Amino acid sequence: MLTRLLSWVSVAFASAGGVTDLAAAAEGAAALAADVGREPAPLRAVPFTDVTIHDRFWAPRLEAAIRVTLPACLAQCEQTGRLANFDRAAGRAEGGFEGYFFNDSDVYKVIEGAAYALQHRRDAQLETEVDALIERIAAAQQPDGYLNTYFTLTPQEARWGDIRVRHELYCAGHLLEAGIAYSQATGKRKLLDVATRFVDLILREFGPEARQDPPGHQELELALVKLYRLTNDTRYRDLARFFVEQRGVADGRELYGEYSQDHAPVREQDRIVGHAVRALYFLCAVTDLATLDHGAGFDEALDRIWNDTFRTKMYITGGLGPSAKNEGFTTAYDLPNETAYAETCAAIASVLWNHRMNLLHADARYANVLERALYNGALSGVSLAGDRFFYTNPLASDGGHHRQPWYKCACCPSNLARFLPSIGGYVYAQRDDALFVNLYVASEATVRLGGADLRITQATDYPWEGAVRFTLRAARDAEFELALRMPDWSAATAIRLNDKPAEGIETRAGYARLRRGWKDGDTVALDMPMTPTRVAANPKVLASAGRVALQRGPLVYCLEAVDHDAPLARVALPLESELRVAARPDLLGGVRVIQARGLAARPGDAWGARLYRPRDELEGDPLELTAIPYYAWDNRAAGAMLIWLPESLALAADGADSSASAMRPPQAASMSFGTVWPVDR
Repeated sequence: MLTRLLSWVSVAFASAGGVTDLAAAAEGAAALAADVGREPAPLRAVPFTDVTIHDRFWAPRLEAAIRVTLPACLAQCEQTGRLANFDRAAGRAEGGFEGYFFNDSDVYKVIEGAAYALQHRRDAQLETEVDALIERIAAAQQPDGYLNTYFTLTPQEARWGDIRVRHELYCAGHLLEAGIAYSQATGKRKLLDVATRFVDLILREFGPEARQDPPGHQELELALVKLYRLTNDTRYRDLARFFVEQRGVADGRELYGEYSQDHAPVREQDRIVGHAVRALYFLCAVTDLATLDHGAGFDEALDRIWNDTFRTKMYITGGLGPSAKNEGFTTAYDLPNETAYAETCAAIASVLWNHRMNLLHADARYANVLERALYNGALSGVSLAGDRFFYTNPLASDGGHHRQPWYKCACCPSNLARFLPSIGGYVYAQRDDALFVNLYVASEATVRLGGADLRITQATDYPWEGAVRFTLRAARDAEFELALRMPDWSAATAIRLNDKPAEGIETRAGYARLRRGWKDGDTVALDMPMTPTRVAANPKVLASAGRVALQRGPLVYCLEAVDHDAPLARVALPLESELRVAARPDLLGGVRVIQARGLAARPGDAWGARLYRPRDELEGDPLELTAIPYYAWDNRAAGAMLIWLPESLALAADGADSSASAMRPPQAASMSFGTVWPVDR
């Protein structure tokens, strides 16, 4: 199998200490993918309602999302006035608007999450609660279909008066997604009818013959495609395409600029810019439209922007957007660690976009990034208990960064409430004659392939172990292709068919493909060795120069102060140290930790003292390093955290004062929010 490489990786180190230059392998993989060409037709996702997850890793998280995260978000919406805004807009309560002008969207996202929870397990109490909430929302709708509590309760601001900033169309998109989800979950159409009435009003207000401003914050575009797929009404698809194609077109309107991806027509764009979540939601909609119509001409722009995003601007955690100044992107390779913004919503949006790109192209490179963002950048956004949240996800902390029960701007908690219950929908994709396995999750799924109904079972302890066993059950024989994703972290994978080495496997676009006539009871087993690995950043990422990160399988690891006697700013991981894996069922819900022999720089070896001592004469104190999965940090005692570890004692000594800034290499010590380093510096 050809070893694959993510954009930020330049060199990977085996645990035995060998060094492998993978740049040539990366170029070879790209060339191979280009030679193979695109798949003949887009895939369609196997919906999460057809996938039952029961593994030891994800099942507890789904349970926490449904039993803890969702009720916590509903309670916060009530306590913070988000629900009262609808009562006031309906004339059922006194008072003005409370909170941010986009607060309606949090309510809609939580309802969407409740819909997904009800599809997992019908709950009469939850359904009754949401039905009552929908009644309150419906009562606030104006006679012409308009629904936005901020503008209803703030009459001095005219409707559509500030599309660039005020999020009217963004809120409408989340209303529409919630209405569709709740209708599909319960068969009840009230919220969908409310949303559709509002969208029909938007159809009259915007378009080629009406107002031509696109939304300032994208979201409605992808929701309109969902509505089109539900209703087959081409008006909704056409409005989505109008909004997408209107961005960057200056005829008769003032452009919003790069912040809102409104600087050039989408087909002319070649890099990701501006606000991260806006950009990624926008690209979701563009990919949806490309999937509906390959002749629309979006594919080349999507490929260019994807390459720019994930080859030059992604953190090792899958996080996106380094800058707090614009909640988004700066320049290539500007990836500071302590000040990383890496918003939880952006990691979720990355999953959404890469899922769509995978469906469009049937290429495992997108599922590889999806997996990285899912297990690291998104999952870190919620505590193990499910009731505390990160808005931003730095890659280093001096001990002052912690999850919160809620935020005044609560987009991330409410986004997690709808995202987590839907993860089963990312496991499989299919065509009529092929089933693609994108995530390895202990589960059962039902699909129809080759004209036969099939039940496929995954048995695995992933992500802790790389052994996966599939069992296929079908009432009759069927011929189809089973395509198994070969993860980019795995250099070697063994595949067995009915307990014998599989033969005739074709590897294409990152999938091992088995096409045959399948019989009831057939089994396929994968063995993907999970060796702990050192990973180095691209040399252009100055913030991580001279440092390595630890990864095992899809999981990125970090150090926490609670496990170490020395300040993390002073520790080093020498190249010759062996990486060991240990099972800790008592720790953080049960994890595998990575252990290694490290060194701690002595305080006397800080910069001032070393003016009189050569670096190669430095001596450190030995200590045992214990690394935990990044998603699980900040679930114990407060303290520092670090992903990128110095290999040299000299670099660790540079941080001997234990300050946050000292964790950076000297050449990046002045990096702060919004600072841009030239690519060729």
